[in-house]
Amino acid sequence: MVKRILIVDDHAAIRLALTRVIASVDDFQVCGEAENGRVGVELAMRLKPDLIILDLSMPVIDGLQAARELNRLMPAVPILMYTSFTSANLPAEALAAGVRKVASKPSPPDALVKDLRMLLAAAA
Repeated sequence: MVKRILIVDDHAAIRLALTRVIASVDDFQVCGEAENGRVGVELAMRLKPDLIILDLSMPVIDGLQAARELNRLMPAVPILMYTSFTSANLPAEALAAGVRKVASKPSPPDALVKDLRMLLAAAA
């Protein structure tokens, strides 16, 4: 069964790169893209994705605030925070907001696919 993934990132180049990685996996499909947290929450409610990839630093609503809202509205949908910003506090803050995994943007594509598979399997 194809797993539908929503990408929420304010950088078009990152959304494109993620789309290419996801499209390379037979049982994954990008169901939508959003450029900020507010649009991401609205799209998630409409599209009902199986998983959400969420950037941390975005305009309008940042990733942590969007994660809290998404977790409240769709608690069964896993959220992967995909960010280039890291701090000692981020993993704990992200988990408290409902994020299931924090991944670094510089990590290789196969590590991202592995994380996505792990989150989807845990949610099944």
